Amino acid sequence: MDQQALSRREVEALLDFYMASGVDGFLEEEAVDRFVMPAAPSASSSLAFLSGGGAPPAAPTGAPHPQTRPAQPAERRQPPSPALVMPAAGAQGNAVIPDQAAISSARERALTAASLEELQQILGTFDGCNLRLTAKNLVFADGNPTASLMFVGEAPGRDEDIHGKPFVGRSGQLLDRMLMAIGLDRTNAYIANVVPWRPPGNRTPTPQETELCKPFIQRQIALANPDILVFLGAASAKSLLGVQDGIRRLRGRWMEYDTGGRKIACMATYHPAYLLRSPLEKRLSWRDFLSIKARMAELSPGKSS
Repeated sequence: MDQQALSRREVEALLDFYMASGVDGFLEEEAVDRFVMPAAPSASSSLAFLSGGGAPPAAPTGAPHPQTRPAQPAERRQPPSPALVMPAAGAQGNAVIPDQAAISSARERALTAASLEELQQILGTFDGCNLRLTAKNLVFADGNPTASLMFVGEAPGRDEDIHGKPFVGRSGQLLDRMLMAIGLDRTNAYIANVVPWRPPGNRTPTPQETELCKPFIQRQIALANPDILVFLGAASAKSLLGVQDGIRRLRGRWMEYDTGGRKIACMATYHPAYLLRSPLEKRLSWRDFLSIKARMAELSPGKSS
């Protein structure tokens, strides 16, 4: 990929971030009064001064000195900007402070869900995460909620935000092909993300945003109750397993995820978006999916797949 195309993508992502944040124009911190700005000195007078030919040219009589900002008339003075005050938590449509109280509230609300449908409804009315203000849709899940295999990613992207479903863009299409390679499709898997709202500009979710959303994905996993849990990328594995290892050390190893009621066999593998950037790593992901297929074959057929 050439540098020009890369720069264009970066600019588009930045503009997308500004638009998602509600920015529709660029302004200076202070207004500029064009009527009181002095005329620029001529090139000849400036050169004469720089060569030692005397003092710099004086401003015309009655005009303000070029280096002195004239006092603005009383009617044009801007009032001081008020202090930034965050709205109170719970105000519908307003930003909130992601503090410990908000995280505790998320835990309490997530535990009240007795089904995946109730959990989705609770998330739809949850106003504790500011990402909901810039996202178009809640991206809850896709696939078969009764399947024995569940995938968990980090956060939705642009295409997912538009359609309201996880992994429907280019990375999702690659995930579908990876499932087909081991004889599965989305009717045999349940797919979700740790963070159900798209961060503006596809940025990485902050630790506070992840902590706010984590109780809901934990409850989602417990309610789906899969037999095999696969983390797509290191971010979801680190968040839900509480580990700090990178994906190269995590991937391919069978571990256990504790829901509080049972322990689920789990594995981390490369995120499909990473594989699109690093296609040579697909061989390792292929090994992981073969291991997943073998593990599924060992399971008793007590659950729909």
